[in-house]
Amino acid sequence: MSYSALLTDLYQLTMLAGYFEKGMQDDPAVFDLFFRTPPFKGGYAIFAGLEPLLRYLSELRFTDEDLSYLESLDIFNPRFLDYLKGFRFRCRVVAVPEGTAVFQHEPLLTVEGPLAQAQLVETALLNIVNFQSLVATKAARICTVAAGGEVVEFGLRRAQGPDGGLSEVRGAFIGGARSTSNVWAGKLLGIPVRGTHAHSWIMAFPDELSAFRAYADVFPDSSVLLVDTYDTLMSGMPNAITVARELAEKGHRLRGVRLDSGDLGFLSHEARKMLDEAGFPDVKILASNELDEFVIRSIREQGGKVDIYGVGTRLATCQGEGGGALGGVYKLVSHNDEPKLKVTSDIAKSTIPDRKRLLRAVNGDGTFVMDVMCREGEPLHPGEVVYDPMNPTRNKPLPEGVRLEDLRSVVMEDGETVVPPPSLDEIADRCQDQLGRLPEGVLRLENPHIYKVSISQGLHELRTRLIDEVRKGCVMP
Repeated sequence: MSYSALLTDLYQLTMLAGYFEKGMQDDPAVFDLFFRTPPFKGGYAIFAGLEPLLRYLSELRFTDEDLSYLESLDIFNPRFLDYLKGFRFRCRVVAVPEGTAVFQHEPLLTVEGPLAQAQLVETALLNIVNFQSLVATKAARICTVAAGGEVVEFGLRRAQGPDGGLSEVRGAFIGGARSTSNVWAGKLLGIPVRGTHAHSWIMAFPDELSAFRAYADVFPDSSVLLVDTYDTLMSGMPNAITVARELAEKGHRLRGVRLDSGDLGFLSHEARKMLDEAGFPDVKILASNELDEFVIRSIREQGGKVDIYGVGTRLATCQGEGGGALGGVYKLVSHNDEPKLKVTSDIAKSTIPDRKRLLRAVNGDGTFVMDVMCREGEPLHPGEVVYDPMNPTRNKPLPEGVRLEDLRSVVMEDGETVVPPPSLDEIADRCQDQLGRLPEGVLRLENPHIYKVSISQGLHELRTRLIDEVRKGCVMP
């Protein structure tokens, strides 16, 4: 999907016009994209959206129609509009791979290049990364709790519009939902599509058994029958078993039954017993209806026997405490090769200045220990003291015996992607591997373990100095 150059906030364009008028448009600049708090009051986020982001950057152009619209606003002078006519994104982008588990304050990606170019893309980058990362994180939470049960993305009808529905499927797939009901997403993204039928199918026939037989006649090897239109255990399940027997006699098999209301833990347990006793242990049980990680956990704790979870509204809209949005931000950290710092009365909103590396300390068994940011070119070794970026009085040495891995690499140079993007399957596999290597407790739904993110001695000293300089400069005469 292509994105318009007008996918931005007006103030990005007014700042661009200001930079242009003041001759600053080509000043060297560095911006970091990061978030301050993991979503859903959880312990991590999953980075997603990089491939569409890079495609947007490489295709960024102002069309004649775009320029005519901007001219009609009557706020931009002709010289600036002429400048936009030849506008191209020619920056470097450094990023973590999609599917990586990431944490608070870390630069997920950095844009380095001319000030005007790096500034303009802020809104679009945040739009793409914030939403897809939020959905990927929600899906990862759901799939972790499902503990091997298949999760199907069912959220299109409740998603934030058609485009949101497509982006949501991509993020959900990365987080672990390996199939979708969204046919358009299946076509564009190459994702397996799954589906059953609605209650209206049942009600369009004289009785439930006739409806089941008709559906199985059309789809003899892929039928999943919705068994809760009238009475799940007294009507739906016995009729589904009747159809399963009839299919078996013809050399076919019923694929599954779907529960869409009631006590899903109890009903799935009883449905499993009925299917097993009837000789159909291979028939899957699919549950849907307002599922999320907490409902799925409850179903499992109550002895439910669900094989497949169809998760819709609460995944597509990212419902949940602390959900709804990932608060990613995009901040200037260097201008004209001078480190820059945003300082407020709230230390949590102070930025971390300058170009930097993001390193992950990894144990010998591959498990993650902590992440550390350091200045570009600054050496960092196990045993050195590192600092909590939000509370410098908290510091500790990097554990001995860990290896330090660079989490980020250059993904775009001079506006051109430098490596082919991995497949969605590869990204989703990376996500699962990352989740399996997090410290115990980080995946907890409530009161998760706080994964340590620190800054190096050099970065701590630079930040402290800049904060002091800014505060001295703000003293009233």
